[in-house]
Amino acid sequence: MTRRRILGIDPGSRLTGFGVVDFYGDKAAYIASGTVRSIDGAFADRLRQIFESVGSIVDEYRPDIVSIESVFMHKNAGSALKLGQARSAAICATFRHGAEVFEYAPREIKQAIVGSGAASKEQVQHMVVSLLSLDGAPAPDAADALAAALCHGHQRRLHAVLGTGGAIAGAR
Repeated sequence: MTRRRILGIDPGSRLTGFGVVDFYGDKAAYIASGTVRSIDGAFADRLRQIFESVGSIVDEYRPDIVSIESVFMHKNAGSALKLGQARSAAICATFRHGAEVFEYAPREIKQAIVGSGAASKEQVQHMVVSLLSLDGAPAPDAADALAAALCHGHQRRLHAVLGTGGAIAGAR
């Protein structure tokens, strides 16, 4: 059975969560997760740290697929722009190994994992622990990243069953 390694990313300008999950058919196996904490200082320095840290994660785990949360509209446009830049730094860090990149809206990820697009962070954590048989709950941003990876794995499986394998919108 072929292994598909998925790196999930929950981008943020201060905290970027990551989660690595292997899929063997429809079985998901936890590999790693954590949080990249950006340094204090200039925004450009924080973006560099996100880029370098995600690049190191990709070098270590060599994912086949990257599943990243898309930008949602904040009440503050400045916050949305910073999130978009942090997200771009994370995506660009994945390019050198040729992984396919897919994006999912936060509500879509929550719907796929919890069954409700309005689920709380605690509900996402609980379901990630349950789905991956973890001993404890990962940090909230790491749990969101694992949820992004699981969301793609489930979407891929669903499209395979429905015979619509190419219907998932991917960004490269």
